[in-house]
Amino acid sequence: MSVWLSMAAFALASSISPGPVNIIALSSAVQFGLRASLRHVTGATLGFTLLLVLTGLGLHKVLQLWPFLTELIKLAGVAFLLFMAFKLATDSGQLDTAARGRAPSFLYGATLQWLNPKAWMACVAGMGAFVADGDVQQIAAFSTIYFIVCYLSIACWAVAGTFLQQYLNSPTAMRVFNRSMAALLVLCCGYLLLA
Repeated sequence: MSVWLSMAAFALASSISPGPVNIIALSSAVQFGLRASLRHVTGATLGFTLLLVLTGLGLHKVLQLWPFLTELIKLAGVAFLLFMAFKLATDSGQLDTAARGRAPSFLYGATLQWLNPKAWMACVAGMGAFVADGDVQQIAAFSTIYFIVCYLSIACWAVAGTFLQQYLNSPTAMRVFNRSMAALLVLCCGYLLLA
């Protein structure tokens, strides 16, 4: 298998698997539709790609020098995810989008990646596996492949959310769905704290 296919496989495995960004994409699409959710998808993809590039250019060395920063990022990310879980769990389930607020923004998606311990682990592991020597051309190639795979992966979750809209046509069904998504976010937090 070529190095490009290996990079793409790594990117797919870490991008398509359940995690906070994907859960928010799914939930957003259920509530606000695909078009509104693509802002979050784009922001999350660009935020991750920037984090990946900076990690390849040496940010991982800073984290190795000051390991407490890694723990601080993890705790801030878990706190943010728990806040999002709380917001989902207490949502009224109203079907009127004007009453529910707005879909997650581009900036929200990008910020979420920087507070997402799963994203940090993927960046450090990916760059360590494929671009350990810091070669700028390899960093650019890996980042480009990852950008494409990441965007398509998160978008798949949003498309799945759009499909689920037809089944969540009452406030009660929406509340059950939102509380289920909140529970998944709490499980993500537990996993991230134990990892």
